Amino acid sequence: MAEHKEEPVMESVMDKISEKFHGGDSSSSSDSDDEKKKGSSSASAAAAMKDKIYRLFGRERPVHSVLGGGKPADLVLWRNKKISGGVLAGATAIWLLFEVMEYHLLTLLCHCLILSLAVLFLWSNASTFINKSPPNIPEVKIPEDVAVNVALSLRYEINRGFATLREIGHGRDLKKFLIVIAGFWLLSVLGSCCNFLTLFYIVFVVLYTVPVLYEKYEDKVDAFGEKAMIELKKYYAIFDEKCLSKIPKGPLKDKKH
Repeated sequence: MAEHKEEPVMESVMDKISEKFHGGDSSSSSDSDDEKKKGSSSASAAAAMKDKIYRLFGRERPVHSVLGGGKPADLVLWRNKKISGGVLAGATAIWLLFEVMEYHLLTLLCHCLILSLAVLFLWSNASTFINKSPPNIPEVKIPEDVAVNVALSLRYEINRGFATLREIGHGRDLKKFLIVIAGFWLLSVLGSCCNFLTLFYIVFVVLYTVPVLYEKYEDKVDAFGEKAMIELKKYYAIFDEKCLSKIPKGPLKDKKH
């Protein structure tokens, strides 16, 4: 009888121990679930905050992706400082050669070709006397697909520019008209101050240095740009209300029935 009484006591003790273990497991699993929920909610909140941050020109991707990625973007963003610095130094040397030293492009090309052909010609003829192999001159050809792609891209951009000018000429978009006129006027002012080579060099240096500086100080520039855009929109709304809205617009397109 005593043995039969001890068995249910032992079973009840084991049941309590198992309940405690299972209870601990369920509580730990619930805690882990709570932590996962908190982590996911914080991640979604961080993503929402990133979406709310203002970016210049409505940019949603990193600067490297906006520039097309790959080696050209690495070159512009100075991923390899030696190569990027060499390109900038080469462009500066060309500008100094033509602008400061007043060397002409046609003269430079002719002198380079004369020197190269003379060296190759003498080397090819002297190789038989000095028992050395003649120079290996590679065959240079422009691939047809590359030429076609460049021509198609150029044609597309030119046609798009003509379409934009035609739309502006019809007088349907006053804002775009003012932007284009201001851009042409700015180019005319710059053209009167310097020649085409100097203007091209200035544009090259700006395009070669501004992206890397913007990537470095991205948050500060975007914050300043947001404030500037708010002020510009405010002044444009006042200008539109007082002046632009009173100017008669051109004929609209016929509505399709």
